[in-house]
Amino acid sequence: MAAAARLLTRGANSKISAACVGGGSPSIFGAALCKAPASCNSHAKTQRRHAAHFTFQPDPVPTKYGPTQKMNLFQSVTSALDNTLASDPTAVIFGEDVAFGGVFRCTVGLRDKYGKDRVFNTPLCEQGIVGFGIGVAVAGATAIAEIQFADYIYPAFDQIVNEAAKYRYRSGNLFDCGNLTIRAPWGCVGHGSLYHSQSPEAFFAHCPGIKVVIPRGPVQAKGLLLSCIADKNPCIFFEPKILYRAAVEQVPVESYTLPLSQAEVLQEGSDVTLLAWGTQIHVMREVADMAQEKLGVSCEVIDLQTILPWDTETVCKSVVKTGRLLISHEAPVTGGFAAEISSTVQEECFLNLEAPISRVCGYDTPFPHVFEPFYIPDKWKCFEAIKRMINY
Repeated sequence: MAAAARLLTRGANSKISAACVGGGSPSIFGAALCKAPASCNSHAKTQRRHAAHFTFQPDPVPTKYGPTQKMNLFQSVTSALDNTLASDPTAVIFGEDVAFGGVFRCTVGLRDKYGKDRVFNTPLCEQGIVGFGIGVAVAGATAIAEIQFADYIYPAFDQIVNEAAKYRYRSGNLFDCGNLTIRAPWGCVGHGSLYHSQSPEAFFAHCPGIKVVIPRGPVQAKGLLLSCIADKNPCIFFEPKILYRAAVEQVPVESYTLPLSQAEVLQEGSDVTLLAWGTQIHVMREVADMAQEKLGVSCEVIDLQTILPWDTETVCKSVVKTGRLLISHEAPVTGGFAAEISSTVQEECFLNLEAPISRVCGYDTPFPHVFEPFYIPDKWKCFEAIKRMINY
């Protein structure tokens, strides 16, 4: 970093810069810069980077939970946390920068409303954040921990897997930390690169004793988060960060819950089952429309919602009907949760399959920056997979 800073500092005073302003003998690199067409700057100003690889499709307005209000995803999370703090005097929220609202503003205003003893910052130590949360939950309070990015949850891996997940089992149910919920922004965002784009759900899917949940939009985010907070098992709640502002729906103002470990069939179909979770659901919805329009193929779209424990019954029932399954997620393909789903479906539905199960996932590389559009499992990759299955 220091070397890069020195290079930039020298570059600011170099002949390249001076030559471009006027006079001097520019280097080849400087000459190339100076020969750029005059329209270059105006073109750069008018260009817009379209990072989103999907079109968000809002759900119908829910009618059974009372009055609704227009919210994006981060506001629905804030609403869920607000409801919890108001109804549960033992609930506390803690993490890096949450006191002033967090980097994504999910806790904005809560410290002012409920006090610094209930919404407070922690040191930059993920292991300590989760360890503290375990202690709070064991003592009987409701602990809501925030890991600033899912990419940085790994220092807390030991506390989650070896402590939180096993606390009830090792004590013979004398003690537990079921009141612990861990929130973390998750998934690609268009420019996050290696350390702000990861989808680590499969790491935790191998761990009995915890629940892992990923919503697709604001309505699900609030209902599923409140279910995680109320659940008597430690839960990890991954929030698709690219949807924080891009996803807007009419969300019930009052508290409500949605069932965990229950997949939702968003669109019924007869030829192919499309299975995903989080942001990728919106890719699948668009793919289903493309398949119907271009191929005449009827797709059934399912949102898994809960990764652990996952809803095998709903998925297998759909595959028995369609005979084909496409699973898609942003995480690398090897060891991704699609592999577990594929194995289970193959065991349960082998005689019903009309084609090999297809996985369209991220590549087995670190998450790239400028090459993100090539890395993500977009609608075109999924569409090609459907064509291969239909023509098998």
